This record gives sequence, structure tokens and C-alpha cells, in this order.
Amino acid sequence: MPTMLRVLTDADTVAIHEQSLAVLARTGMRIDSAKARALLGQAGAQVDEGDRRVRFPRALVEASLAAAPRQYTLGGRRPGFAFTAGAGECTMMPDGESTTFYDPATGVRRAATFADWSNATKLVDSIDEIGLYWRMVNSGVEGPGVGPAVAHWAEVHRLFSKHIQDEIAGPAEAAWLLEILGTLYGGREAVRALHPFSVLFCPVSPLAMEESHTDAYLATAGWDIPICIMPMPMMGTSAPTGLRSTIVSGNAEVLGALCLVQAMAPGTPVLYGPALAVMEPRTGRWGGGGPEHSLLGAAVTEMARFYGLPATSSSGGTDHYVTGIQAAYERTWNWMLPVLSWPDVLIGPGALGGASTLCLEQLMIDVEVYRACRRMHDGIGVGVGESDVVAALDEVGPVGDFLARTETRDAVRGGEWFMPRLGYHGTFDRWEAKGRPEIIDEAREAAATAVAAHQPVPMADDVAAALAAIEARARAAAASNA
Repeated sequence: MPTMLRVLTDADTVAIHEQSLAVLARTGMRIDSAKARALLGQAGAQVDEGDRRVRFPRALVEASLAAAPRQYTLGGRRPGFAFTAGAGECTMMPDGESTTFYDPATGVRRAATFADWSNATKLVDSIDEIGLYWRMVNSGVEGPGVGPAVAHWAEVHRLFSKHIQDEIAGPAEAAWLLEILGTLYGGREAVRALHPFSVLFCPVSPLAMEESHTDAYLATAGWDIPICIMPMPMMGTSAPTGLRSTIVSGNAEVLGALCLVQAMAPGTPVLYGPALAVMEPRTGRWGGGGPEHSLLGAAVTEMARFYGLPATSSSGGTDHYVTGIQAAYERTWNWMLPVLSWPDVLIGPGALGGASTLCLEQLMIDVEVYRACRRMHDGIGVGVGESDVVAALDEVGPVGDFLARTETRDAVRGGEWFMPRLGYHGTFDRWEAKGRPEIIDEAREAAATAVAAHQPVPMADDVAAALAAIEARARAAAASNA
């Protein structure tokens, strides 16, 4: 059976829910968007226009939770690709918005180029374990207004063929994004059916929603665009002190945003995804390396399951800036508990230095860690190997050998053994004879090979031309408004 892991009791989840309801009813959230306040007021929230404060009665929260679907499909441009959120499976998504890139040739951390972004995008498109995309590093596309965003969305759809998740900075960008999606997938109804794109929405901790990003999502009404609600409260700075208090804070922010989403369009698909964090206590900064992130990442999944919602966990961090021993052990312990809790989406391969730096060799190592964690989640199966262990032991007898039995062969091929793709697993003498290879060098080579070999799913010429025309119009509009 799959490994079962809990960091919260049933009583804990109920108490966190009740405290979250109390926060939303008493303090509420500051919501800067007038459109959002109006929608919530119509849905039954208490709105104070003077300080833009919205308070949420229990009935509104419960009705909103009931309206959110428990299962839905996230599609993409790749034929046959579909990830069903809420169906008991788990996939990966890279961490987003790194500000620097770790150059594999020089070992220097530097500003990212378009080539860096392009190679990273092709790499994650080639990895089966990664089903969702989040912009990992700045794409290097520049210019005024909405032009860079439009260029980015067109290019990422060319290079990444699975599901794309991204932020929208404002309503103007939303209009262009919807035109791109309609062009790519054949109109609004096709987009509604396929769900090829979802929005990453981050309430500001503690307890606020800013106008631009809120109005951007509201501008997608009618398209059934899924939303991942990802507040980022950090214990001791933007969240109260204490892991459980941080969970309450982030949970309240998710529930408040969920009420808005369901007020906009009941039945809108929601990913429960608070990125709960703790400050690095020596500096007060966000680091990501502490094992508390592992506990919080598991707790996120358990709260999502309490509500019956698909879950995103964002806990695989490290404080270090280069691939090595510290990055390896911090990222491993920060993923082990969340993966064993089994979210729908696990965020974070490739990020170093508190998610500030993208490193492709680290990404390859992280995927290997995730594969091992998946094996631990699979647990101890029944009916694998010997069909009758008592008879098998009797047949082989004392001091016998099971190596040559067909059951051993079948179990090796069938997944009873985890088979690493990276690292050295032979004898010491052979390792020395090979020149003492290091796993970091192997991961760097594997990333480069994958990028060079990968061919993105082709895009029809007429679609590519239409996207180029949309980008040209967007850049012309931005220039005329400058």
C-alpha cells in the first residue's frame, strides 16, 4: 500500500479551519480591487469601502468551498497530454521567477539571457516527471507595455507543450493572453474544455489582495481559467510566529481568495497552494533550507485534502547558491515529507539560494530526488515478487540463492527496486578506473544532452504566424501609448 504520512491530526485540521474562519470574519482581508469588493458584497461578504476591508461570514466560505470542483483536467498543446488534478497523481512544476542563472560553463551566477530561458524551457518540456510550467527565470524579452508578456506567452507555448501556469500582471495583459489562447486552441469553448493555461495568484501576506493582479484574473471571467491560489506568508515576518499559526494565516488567505473566485464564476477550478515559509532566523530573509518547510509543505497537502481540493506544495528549498552537499541534503529533506503527503503538484526543481537562482544541473538532481521520493510513497506492495513466499523459502532452503529466480528478474523490471538515473552505483575499483566521476558533472551533461536532443512539438505555420501578428500589434499598441 502507499506510504501514509500525517503531520496534522484530524483535530488539528478542524482547529486550523475554525481559526481561519474566525480571522476572515473578524479581521477579513484588505481588497484593493473595487470590482472584487463588489462581487464579494453581492455574494454576502461584509464590505467596508472606507478601508477596503472585506469580511467573510462562515456561510459564504462554506458555500464557496462547496462550489469548487474536486477534480478537473489540466491540458496542453501536446497531443494526448492531460493531468487530472484531484485524481490521486502527482507531477512537478519548476519554481518560478528566479532573478539569476547559474552558468554551467563558468560556474558564475549571472543575469539570465533569452538563451538560458529557452534552454531551461526545452529541458523541462523533455522531462516526463514535469507536467506543469512556471516561468523559471526572466526570459530576457524586453520592451514597453504588454509587448514582452505577449512575446513570452507566444514563445513559451512554442517550446513547452504541456500545461502552462503563470501570473498576469494586469487586465490589459489578460486581454492579450485570452487572444493568444483562443488562437492556439480554437476559441473560448475549446480553452474552457482543455484548460491549457492556469493562473498563479498570490494574495499579499498578511491578508490582502492587490488591485492589478486581482483585476487581471477577474478579466478572464467566462473562460474557466483554473487558478492556483498561492499566498506566501513567512513565519516571523509576514505571518505569526509558530508553524501552526503560519498555516492558519496562509489558509485564511486561500479561503478568502477562493470566495472571490467562486463569486466571479461558481465552479471555477482551484488549486490549493499556499507557499508557507519560515524566515532564516540569522538574517530575517527567506532562505528555504530549514526542515520546517518540509513540515509546512506536508501540512498544505493535508489541509487541501481536508477541503477536498487539489493541492500544490512549494517546499523544496535550499539556502545555498551552488549545487553541492548542502543543497542536496536541504532539498531532499524539504521534499520528503511533502511528497509522502502526495500533493497533486510539487513545485521547485532547479532553484538555489532561496529560489533566487536557476541551475539546470540542480534541476536534474532534484528530479532524481523526486523519483526516489515517489518510490517511497509507493510503499510496500502486496503480490510483488514471490506469489508464495513460504513455498519459495522452502524450495530454496537454508543458505540458498534467489538471484536466478524469474520472480527476482520480474520484480527488478517491475519497479520493486528504485533504479537511479544519476550517480555511481558500481564497485570502488570501477569508479576509480572511470576517473572518479562526480554526480554534479553527470547532471550537467545530462541537462545539456537533453536540451540539445529535444524537439518541441511543432506548431502549425498559420498558428505561429497568427501569434507573431498578435505580438506585433501588442508592441505597436505599447509604443503608441508610450
